[in-house]
Amino acid sequence: MRKPLIAGNWKLNGNLVDNQALVASILSGLDEVNADLLLCPPAIYLQQVIELAGGAVLVGAQDAAEQVSGAYTGEVSAQMLADIAVKFVLLGHSERRSLFGDTDTRVANKFTQVVQAGLTPVLCLGESLDERESKQTELVVARQLNAVIGANPEADWSTVVLAYEPVWAIGTGMTASPAQAQEVHQFIRQLLQEKLGAVADKVRILYGGSVKPANAAELFAQTDIDGGLIGGASLQAADFLAIAKSI
Repeated sequence: MRKPLIAGNWKLNGNLVDNQALVASILSGLDEVNADLLLCPPAIYLQQVIELAGGAVLVGAQDAAEQVSGAYTGEVSAQMLADIAVKFVLLGHSERRSLFGDTDTRVANKFTQVVQAGLTPVLCLGESLDERESKQTELVVARQLNAVIGANPEADWSTVVLAYEPVWAIGTGMTASPAQAQEVHQFIRQLLQEKLGAVADKVRILYGGSVKPANAAELFAQTDIDGGLIGGASLQAADFLAIAKSI
């Protein structure tokens, strides 16, 4: 049985005062939540959120370097994240791929660093609107996933989290229908089965792309959708909790 996971990606948002209020509000509403909750603030606020969360919710970084150390100004390594008790790391988010040049190879290298540091990767996969309209969704998702599996065949994939996030549905208000989302999630799990065997049934696959309280329950009711990677709604405690409680 895969325990649902609701992850909140704060992106480039937050400050010390607002973070404290947001985390406190989330903690106050955990009673009816039957899922793991994961908060991913900007790197500079990770230590604060870890202390505020007190272990009641998980905390993850939004990215990690593909290097261990060295002359890489501005980077944060997976080992550094582990040093401050971060547990999860988002990798391959569409914004990292499109805005910051994270190629499949770079994402695979980052994945290697994250698992070697003992952290849990949340690997993002997804296609653009042009790719969906040209019926390349499965081709793109398979390419992205195969690049990471090929570079990390010995990783403990039972602990890995995947997140299918159609790029055309991120921050646009557009959302894949439950049937569309399930179709891709099922494809991802079948691909895992082909490559890795029975461990595929243990991998949590999240859906990300304009998830809201109004559409969460129907999305999460799908067989292969194990939770959500939430963007904007994760900055509002009431919305984030409502999504989590819809599991």
